[in-house]
Amino acid sequence: MSASKERLWTSDFIKLNISNFMNFFAFYLLMPLLPIYLNETFGAGKHETGVVLSGYTLMALLVRPIAGYVVDSFDRKKVLVLVYAFFFLMFGGYIVAGSIVAFAIVRTVHGIPFGAVTVANSTAAIDSLNSSRRAEGIGYYGLSNNLAMATAPTIALYLHNLTDSFMVLFGSALAIAGVGLMFCSSIHPRERAPMSDRHISTDRFFLMEAWREAIVMACLSFSFGIISTYIAIYSVQHLEGRGDSGMFFLLASVGLMLSRLVGGRSLGRGRALENAQWGMILSLFGYTLFAASDSIFAFYASGLIVGLGNGHMFPAMQTMFINLAENNRRGTATATQLTAWDTGIGLGIVVGGIVSELIGYRTAFSVGAIVNAVGVVYFWIVCRGHYRAKRLR
Repeated sequence: MSASKERLWTSDFIKLNISNFMNFFAFYLLMPLLPIYLNETFGAGKHETGVVLSGYTLMALLVRPIAGYVVDSFDRKKVLVLVYAFFFLMFGGYIVAGSIVAFAIVRTVHGIPFGAVTVANSTAAIDSLNSSRRAEGIGYYGLSNNLAMATAPTIALYLHNLTDSFMVLFGSALAIAGVGLMFCSSIHPRERAPMSDRHISTDRFFLMEAWREAIVMACLSFSFGIISTYIAIYSVQHLEGRGDSGMFFLLASVGLMLSRLVGGRSLGRGRALENAQWGMILSLFGYTLFAASDSIFAFYASGLIVGLGNGHMFPAMQTMFINLAENNRRGTATATQLTAWDTGIGLGIVVGGIVSELIGYRTAFSVGAIVNAVGVVYFWIVCRGHYRAKRLR
């Protein structure tokens, strides 16, 4: 079959997109309302909330390098099903956690399977793609994340307003994760011999060739960590209900999906570097607009702009990580990128909580925009030349 006729949307690729959607839908269903839940249920302050919620990201961060090694070394489907089942079961812990300490433990432990699932599912999806459509497929794969981000926060707010029950949200997330487990369990991946050399070394857990790109990813996600975690409580406490955080996420996801549809074709033509750099500039403008103005126009416009930027940037950066790795180290490359992203998210949550407690949310958002700008400058000065020199495909 000619490269031009190779299928993109195979059965396994579709199933893995659905399981990825369910994974992130369950995640985003809880994320924007957890600060409110902790405050209303346990009386947690801003700093406590930041510490409790950052545990999830911290554990995902720590487990992803290990997950990359395991995915490259063992049967990828078995690994995926095992960690997805763990991810599904952990949602039950939120229902029974009766104290802030118990909730913090459950939330922190839950980060382990979440981090592993994202690595295993992404790697399986990349494996399912034909080589001539891989870059294009990576761009489209992210649409499942974006669709979840577009719908889950809005549905979460609707369910909470309708039922006034966080238990309904926790139960819904449990059921949705169960559907995702069913889909990833039904894939039929191509035969692949696990990596025979399983020695332990640093480069088996982290793609050392991509440490510069990892720094950029951490800087770019720092801003998103602050906004995505604190926007709901910020809009309630400081915008007096004028800003709807659900609509913000919806607009951001519309931007993400639009740019992914356009960027997918561009990635297919080998323009990862160009997609990444223009996406970063757009995102930086969106974060700066959000931090600089408290008008409703800026509130919503920044969501759309950040979405447009991240929709170009993220799959382009993922393609760059994959292109810097040998084929048998795709799991490590994916884990390295996601680890870097989680590092920035986690730092953003913690720093955002501290700064907002001491000075205010507006300053916290400004700090996020500044760190984002540092990442963009570093990419232009250092990473572009490095990628051109070291890319393998």
